[in-house]
Order: sequence, then structure tokens, then C-alpha cells
Amino acid sequence: MALEAVLIILAIGVIIFFFRNSLKKPFLRTEEKYYTIDDQYNADRRNREKEIDTLLGKMGKNGVDDLSEKDRKRLEELSKK
Repeated sequence: MALEAVLIILAIGVIIFFFRNSLKKPFLRTEEKYYTIDDQYNADRRNREKEIDTLLGKMGKNGVDDLSEKDRKRLEELSKK
């Protein structure tokens, strides 16, 4: 009886461990709180910079020609802001 309880608890622990990221999202919402307009602006700017860095990282020897049409349009949109 005690061994069965230990095995059940262990199985639940293993399941929780492997699915921790998908379980965390619905229960622990980590919404960003912006206290001022400046905080919102700075967060948006950081997100744009990260996206631009990702797109620029995709470029290889051929430069912009290595990007897909969708990526080129997005890079152009971000560069205008």
C-alpha cells in the first residue's frame, strides 16, 4: 500500500516535471506591468531591437537576398519606426 502511494506520487512528479512549461502558462501569467508611458516605449523599443537583431542574424553572405519576402517586409517596417 505504501509502495503504491510512493510510486503514484513519483509518477505525478515526473509528469509535472516534463510538462512544467505548459502547466506554468495558464496558472502563472506574467504580464508585464508598465508604470509609465516611458516604460511602455522602452519595452516596445527593446522588442523591436530584438526582432531586428534576429532578422539581421539570418542574413548571410548575400545580405538582404538571404531573407524571405516576409522577413524583408518586416525588416523594412521595423526600420521605419
